[in-house]
Amino acid sequence: MNELKGACIIGQSGGPTAVINASVLGVIRTALESSSITRVLGAANGIKGVLQDRLYDMAAEDPDELELLKYTPSSALGSCRYKLADPDMDDTDYKRILEVFRKYGVRYFFYNGGNDSMDTCNKISKYMQKVGYECRIIGVPKTIDNDLNGTDHCPGFASAAKYIATSCAEVWHDTHVYDTGLVTIVEIMGRHAGWLAGSAALAGISGCGPDLIYLPEQTFELTNFLEDVNGVFQRRGKCLVAVSEGIHHADGSFVSEAKTSATDGFGHAQLGGLAATLADAVKMETGTKVRSIELSLLQRCASHVASQTDIDEAFQAGKAAVEAAVSGVTDKMVAFKCSRENGVYHCDTVLESLDIVANFEKKVPREWINAKGNGVKQAFLDYVLPLIQGDPAIVRQDGLPRFAKLKKVLASV
Repeated sequence: MNELKGACIIGQSGGPTAVINASVLGVIRTALESSSITRVLGAANGIKGVLQDRLYDMAAEDPDELELLKYTPSSALGSCRYKLADPDMDDTDYKRILEVFRKYGVRYFFYNGGNDSMDTCNKISKYMQKVGYECRIIGVPKTIDNDLNGTDHCPGFASAAKYIATSCAEVWHDTHVYDTGLVTIVEIMGRHAGWLAGSAALAGISGCGPDLIYLPEQTFELTNFLEDVNGVFQRRGKCLVAVSEGIHHADGSFVSEAKTSATDGFGHAQLGGLAATLADAVKMETGTKVRSIELSLLQRCASHVASQTDIDEAFQAGKAAVEAAVSGVTDKMVAFKCSRENGVYHCDTVLESLDIVANFEKKVPREWINAKGNGVKQAFLDYVLPLIQGDPAIVRQDGLPRFAKLKKVLASV
């Protein structure tokens, strides 16, 4: 092993999840215990914290408070959506990052995020290699969208899937309370990949799932949608629909009424209002009562129904990142390699090159979607079901979850 001594920085980026802090705890705890890592620093609001020299001294935190990160949703260190320029076009940010790394003696950098975050990780890694500054850089995956390339699944997805399935099952019961007709449309996150919307089908295992599910992997036709809904409604007098926010027309434009002029820091369209738009169309077509529900941010912060499997794997991803870096590895992302043979689920951490991970989206396979494009097949359920197992032993105070309260002491040289 080529031992390298120096400080490390852990940062979080992109949309939060219910288990992203479990990954950070995996990094922090493992780094604090490592003889090679001299100091553990947390970046305030991701790479922005590095650029602004706003770093937290994680050794100053109460160990018991840090442990609560396992069951605390959102991004405890703060997140950002900041796109680094191509260093060959503008290396201003990279020079600043290198300046801060040198100031604190940083030789390890861990970045916890999704597709765009892995792009950031990849760019910094390549720049440090180019200028000859030895710094081992490892990406720690997260995204509820489950669209990261190179890994079986992503930390955060399973807990969101569990929340979605649970919520759809609860809504199903509410939908069937009265003896009058009702169509309910539930809008679920997922811009280009339908993993989350498809997970609503898990509620069907117990007989209370959506009648129809629409994913962005398939072109959406309003006429077909109305025929599907009306067909179910005529047979049952009720219809529960789960639909991904990212469904699109044949020309690629989003069905959602939200305009692409509203974007995040990476230029992605901010979607919303789809369920209400579809509800209006159904109302005009059928004349029946229609309810629209947008799960919105609840999908990614619902730690009260998190998957313990997801929590454990998220922690393991952070731990594996530090262990890999200390052993001499760099320029990689921690990934999961899993088997589901004969009903037995097993998951191992592996390492994938940042080059094949950054900016590539993993979609739901076409063969896992039914022929009509309005539901998912058993193969999809077999894939997701093992991931949502286990209930966390949440610490409670006054009947409510007790989340971590970090002191966030700013580091100094």
